[in-house]
Amino acid sequence: MSPPTPRLRRALPVLTTALAALLCALASPPAAADAPAAADAPATADGSADTAPADTAPAVGDSPADWTAGPAGGGADRDARPYVYLEGTPGTALQDRLAVTNPGRAPLTVRLRGGGRAGAWIGFAADTVTVPARTRAEVPLALTVPPDAVPGDASGEVVADDGDEEIRVPVRVRIGGPTLAALTVEDVEISGGTIRYALVNRGNALLEPRLAVRADGMFGTLLDRPERPLPLELAPGRRVERTEPWPDAPALDAVTVRLRVTAPGGARDEAEASATYIPVAPAVGGGLLGLGGLALLGSGAYRRRRTRRGDPEPPGAESAGDRQPTTETRPLVKAGPLVKAGAES
Repeated sequence: MSPPTPRLRRALPVLTTALAALLCALASPPAAADAPAAADAPATADGSADTAPADTAPAVGDSPADWTAGPAGGGADRDARPYVYLEGTPGTALQDRLAVTNPGRAPLTVRLRGGGRAGAWIGFAADTVTVPARTRAEVPLALTVPPDAVPGDASGEVVADDGDEEIRVPVRVRIGGPTLAALTVEDVEISGGTIRYALVNRGNALLEPRLAVRADGMFGTLLDRPERPLPLELAPGRRVERTEPWPDAPALDAVTVRLRVTAPGGARDEAEASATYIPVAPAVGGGLLGLGGLALLGSGAYRRRRTRRGDPEPPGAESAGDRQPTTETRPLVKAGPLVKAGAES
C-alpha cells in the first residue's frame, strides 16, 4: 500500500472532526426521547394531565425546588390569580381550591395549614397531600367567616410545606357590611438622618397607604417628597413602625417635618415633629468659651461693685509696708543664788 499523499494527510484532521460531530449528533436524540413519556403522566381529578417538559424536571433525588402552589382556577388562566379572594357575610362558608404542581420525577408530599387572621378560618379537604411526579393536584378548601366578624377586609395565607421549603399563598376576604377606612400616623421622631413614624389602621378595611414627606427649616423648604405608595398592606387594627431615610439632613438648622398619609376610601391623616441640628464639636467648644467668658465678666463686676461701695478689704489683704512696728514687753525674771553641785564636802 502506497503512503498517503500530502493532500490526504491535510484532509485527515478535517475528516476526523466531521466524524466526531456526526457521532455527537447521533448520541443526542435519546435525551429527547423521554418527552413522549409525558403522555403516561397521571391525570388530575378534573381529568386533565398537567406535565412539565422532560428537560426541566430535576433528576431523581434532587431537591424539588420547582414545585409550586397557588389558587386553582379554570380555563387557560388557571394560574392567573395571585391570591385567594373570597367574599361573604358573617357566618357563611366560602369555598375555593388550592393547586399544587409537582414537575419533578419523584412524588411530592406537602402539608397544608392556614396562617394569619383569615387563615385561621380555613379548613382543607386533606391536611397532607401527595402529588405524583409531573402531576398537578387540586385540594378543596373551605373558609368559614365567624358570625361575629367585623365587616370589612381580612387577610391571611395558606402555607404549603414539603419539609424543606414553604410556599405561602395570600388569602383575602371581603366581609359584607358597612366598611370604614381610617388611618393614623403617630409617634413621629427625627433622629439624625432618619425619620421614624408609625402607621395604625383604625378602621375595618384593608388599607394600602401612601406617604408624602415635607421638611421646612429657618430659610425655606429642605425636603419635599411627593405622595407615593408604601410597599405594605395594613390589615384592620394593625400597627406598623417604619423609617424614612433623610441622608442630606442639615448640619445646622431648626426644622419641622410633616408626614401626610392617605389610603383609598377617604382615609387621611397628618403629623409633624421638630428637631434642631447643631454640629457637635463647635457646640462643645462654643459652650466652654461662653462659660469662661461669663466667669470673667462676673468676677470683674464683683470687684467693681466692691470698689464703688467702699467695702473694707478682707483680713490679710493689707500689704507689708502698711504694718506698724510693735514693741514686745516681756516680764523680768529675778535671778536667784547660784548653787553649784558638789560644793559641800
